[in-house]
Amino acid sequence: MPRSPAWTRDELLLACALVVENDWNELREGDSRVLGLSDLLRSLPIHEGAAQTIPKFRSIGSVSRKTSDLASNHPAYAGTPTKGGRLDKEVIAAFITRPAEMLQAAAALRQGIGTGELHGIPEDPDELDDEGNSAIEGRLLARWALHRERDRGLRIRKIARSEKLGQPLQCEVCAFDFGHFYGTLGRGYIEVHHRLPLHISGPRETKLDDLAFLCANCHRMCHKSRSGESWRTPSALRAEIAQFTPGF
Repeated sequence: MPRSPAWTRDELLLACALVVENDWNELREGDSRVLGLSDLLRSLPIHEGAAQTIPKFRSIGSVSRKTSDLASNHPAYAGTPTKGGRLDKEVIAAFITRPAEMLQAAAALRQGIGTGELHGIPEDPDELDDEGNSAIEGRLLARWALHRERDRGLRIRKIARSEKLGQPLQCEVCAFDFGHFYGTLGRGYIEVHHRLPLHISGPRETKLDDLAFLCANCHRMCHKSRSGESWRTPSALRAEIAQFTPGF
């Protein structure tokens, strides 16, 4: 019989949110929240149909055991911790340092699954980096954010408004201007990026002021994942560049 696949960041995000809401205590099998999470995890658009082919996939017992892993690997846990994996520890650390943001991320993911919106968005190769890592909030929220950014109509309206107001189409991080560098070939071209991650802004309708202009390089660096980190906002990327580039 095939074994259940390893837990992903998306699944750990949802499980750890329950542990945090339970004052960093594990949840027993008889808890209705464990049953609810089991059902939710089996409905996620990941693992290529494991819920249909593996009867015990994310069963009530396995979900309860994972909450034990997350609770017992908290640094303040007084007993002997269970064997938690690297991703478990990364998610625990994120919830300790940024509890409000991580709870918001879990709520956004639940909303996307509950409304069915995430089920209609195809996988995007950019939801993972070249090493196969996703942002700490998981690949599903990354997929959703990329889908919103690639809304052609939004980008066209954002550019049209800036041109009407006489604002330059240049990167808001490094000030690169495609038109100045490439001439007529680059005139009118720029990429757009959400100023705030989806888990902070919430899955609301995107407004033009939510979007920032970025060059391709800065856009890629905003989306580049590093273990245990979130995607960068444009302002965070500017601050990071300033650390290594005097006078930036």
